[in-house]
Amino acid sequence: MSNKAVEKFKEEFLAVLPPTFFFFISLHIVGLVRVLMTQGTGLPVTSSIQIALAALILGKAVLLADLWPPINRFPEKPLVYNIVWKTVIYYAVASFIHYLERLYDFSKEAGGIVQGNEKLLSEIVWPHFWALQIILLVIIFNYCVIRELGRVLGERRMIHMFFYQPVAASVEQHAALHSRESETSKQ
Repeated sequence: MSNKAVEKFKEEFLAVLPPTFFFFISLHIVGLVRVLMTQGTGLPVTSSIQIALAALILGKAVLLADLWPPINRFPEKPLVYNIVWKTVIYYAVASFIHYLERLYDFSKEAGGIVQGNEKLLSEIVWPHFWALQIILLVIIFNYCVIRELGRVLGERRMIHMFFYQPVAASVEQHAALHSRESETSKQ
């Protein structure tokens, strides 16, 4: 492999890592809720490998959606516009993936995609499906909020705020440092 190809792979890998990690954790939460909701019903449980694959697909879907020119449709408007817009797009993709996961499970049992779809539509517990969809919507909304804040504030500042020092403390320290510098320059 050429050096350029290795660099491109590294860049792609590092770009897909944050959304994949976020969705990996989030989808495990959804999987846990699903297990708790379907306990005793005989419905198949989603494996960690299936969840990891779905998280990778969602992570890549986010990156692909971000390449779509209308994804940042409202850059000059308040953040809520882009947050809601991106939530709708990512939610549509995630809902489609969620449906395909269920279709896959039912197709294995029924012996084909068409038969699996018929079985899915007749046997799915719709309140459970919609409960998971609501959880997925909240998770995606949170992802979009965090992502948009990171875009506006800057990733380094967000990382610093979350993992190092709170903003209020750093503002106070900055003011104290600025005050000391002013006093020193007056002398």
